[in-house]
Amino acid sequence: MSRLVVDQVRKSFGPGAPVLDGIGLDVADGTATAVVGSSGCGKTTLLRVIAGFEHPDSGSVTIGGETVTREGFSLPAHRRRIGYVAQDGALFPHLTVGQNIAYGLGGGFGASRKHRRHVAELLDMVSLDPSYADRRPHQLSGGQQQRVALARAMARKPALMLLDEPFSALDTGLRAATRQAVAETLRAAGMTSILVTHDQEEALSFADQVAVMCSGRFTQVGTPEQVYAEPADLFTAGFLGDTVLLDASIGPVTAETLLGRIPVQDNAPTGQGAIMLRPEQLLAHATAAGDAGSATVRALEFRGADVMLTLDLDGSPEPIQVRRVSVGAPAVGDRVDLEVLGAAVAFTSEQCAAAGRAPRNGAAPGVFTVPDVVSAV
Repeated sequence: MSRLVVDQVRKSFGPGAPVLDGIGLDVADGTATAVVGSSGCGKTTLLRVIAGFEHPDSGSVTIGGETVTREGFSLPAHRRRIGYVAQDGALFPHLTVGQNIAYGLGGGFGASRKHRRHVAELLDMVSLDPSYADRRPHQLSGGQQQRVALARAMARKPALMLLDEPFSALDTGLRAATRQAVAETLRAAGMTSILVTHDQEEALSFADQVAVMCSGRFTQVGTPEQVYAEPADLFTAGFLGDTVLLDASIGPVTAETLLGRIPVQDNAPTGQGAIMLRPEQLLAHATAAGDAGSATVRALEFRGADVMLTLDLDGSPEPIQVRRVSVGAPAVGDRVDLEVLGAAVAFTSEQCAAAGRAPRNGAAPGVFTVPDVVSAV
């Protein structure tokens, strides 16, 4: 059963291109969906339409089988049984944690005796000790404040939880820990949720379904594994992570490239085009004595457990990047051989041109990089 169905929703603010351009989204009951995209692509507007803070120009929104938005009708936001957690948590600074949560229980600003047990239960659900009920928001860390905001939103037992970039103001370590705690809390409660974010790693790790948005439309909707490993287009490929794109002559099973013959995924288009590999699909091995290798290490970026190697590939004017473990990594100037893991994603010349960069179809295939594609979209 679908907890949320968004059907052909359009929204404009004045003349010009619509902010939402016929958006459709289906979120199954009890699952988490992440809507990911760059700033200004329309993702927060979509969340506000679902919440009832904005009314679309056309289309409909259905929550739990009830149509809450359609042409000429919009159910008020407070009657939609939706929980909403904003970027900064939006806690009342002059109230205690218990009073903030009690407000979500419908008890106004006071944590009455009948609500104290519920407040303690909600704090436990978000992995906070009941003693936190007597603290003020300024006495909490950023991650704790976000968990209190989640507890307040969950107090109303919403049919749907909306999370509007709730972790973006936190530092990296705290962001990951808070994200995991929130995801586990929602999953344990069996609650349907939508997370809006511009962080690709956050979207892939949080959700059961990822919807990639560009200019008011979804370029692809699928599981995290699908959208990352089988992107529908070059924008999606580049937005979700680093890529290596090679000009190629594509056959039904393999593609001919500067790295030799590389397997392609099933149902790949054939002809001239390009293939995409993720940097972790390329293994760089130091060459043995007497072996010329196929690339030279131009630069090395140390990242702790792994390193990112920038390689000058023989026969190509443009470098490629390869990620590998940092132990025993080759040094700048070393020659390496490259091994390809798994199958590549193939794109036609037309798809490359639509993204703003057509591959060179001459006898010597080349390399082009994702930043060119992303900036052109």
